Parts: sequence; structure tokens; C-alpha cells
Amino acid sequence: MDLIPRKFYLDDIFDDFLSTRKEQGMRCDIYEKGGDYHIEMDIPGFSKEDISVEAKEGYLTIRAEKNNSVNEEDEGKNYIRRERTYGKYERSFYLGDLDQDKIHAEFNNGMLKITVPKKAEVDNKKVIEIQ
Repeated sequence: MDLIPRKFYLDDIFDDFLSTRKEQGMRCDIYEKGGDYHIEMDIPGFSKEDISVEAKEGYLTIRAEKNNSVNEEDEGKNYIRRERTYGKYERSFYLGDLDQDKIHAEFNNGMLKITVPKKAEVDNKKVIEIQ
């Protein structure tokens, strides 16, 4: 498993300038502890029902969606400024071969915590004798 992108570390300097709006609303910390990978992501203003976590083909994808629906409470309001964000947000991380049944996620007070157990690494290396 590799949660660190396969690129040069200084590329992160440019990520703040080149990241999309969808990624800017989903900042996270990734660390390793106790034989597991941990992802902690701030998603303030969303409820648990607004968020989905999916593991597929080696990727862990986190989506959050909040609709800006006009309701009765909004009628008659003349907004001067609207800064709260609505829409779809998405982040994906490549994890490689993972045990999807053992991934654990919880959401509390605007923070999503995901635990991904490390899969035992199998040495697939074979030394081939040169004839």
C-alpha cells in the first residue's frame, strides 16, 4: 500500500496553487500508526448522510455533497454575501491491494476518520537465473 503519491515531494508546493475547488474543501492528514494507515479529513458543515466512502480497484474515494436547495426559509431573503459552500467534493487515494472488509470509517463533529489496515506484504520477487 502506498498513500504517498508517486511524485517528487517538492511537487506539494504547487498543490495549493493547482488544486481544484473540489479538493480545497477536503483537506486531510494521513499517518501510519499501529500497523494501520489513518486518514483524518475535515468536512465541516456536512452531515454523515452527505458523505460516502468507497473502496474500489485499489482506490479509496471520499465524496461529500450538499445541495443548495431553496426552501421556505430562504424566501424573501436578500443575501448580501454567501460564503457557505454547496456542491460536490471528492478526493481519491491510491492504496493498492487492500482488504476492503476491514476499512473502518467514522464521522463526528465535522471530522471523518478512516482506518485502513495494512495488508501483509508478500514478496512477489523472483530471481531469474541467467543462462
